[in-house]
Amino acid sequence: MQLGDIAHLRTGDKGDISQISVIAYDPADFDLLVREVTIARVLRHLAGLTVDNAQRYELPAIGALNFVLEGALSGGVTRSLALDAHGKTLGAQLLDLPLAGEDGR
Repeated sequence: MQLGDIAHLRTGDKGDISQISVIAYDPADFDLLVREVTIARVLRHLAGLTVDNAQRYELPAIGALNFVLEGALSGGVTRSLALDAHGKTLGAQLLDLPLAGEDGR
């Protein structure tokens, strides 16, 4: 099972900060998100990023996690030479995150 099987995303970027909200389709899956979608796993999955600081905020009332990744956009969307440095691209990558130990951890 992958993250995209049980959740969808909303993303945004401002300057050099990417924000990714992971929202469970079914609120019953929120505990699975909390357990499986950790800062460490997100950063390992998006290993090509240089993140200065990462925070995760839990929003149980809406079944969501919000990740704020400072320094993730190579200086910012308008300054980066990368063609895919936008939060939407990072979010799309994150939907492939294996859940329930599928990645062999």
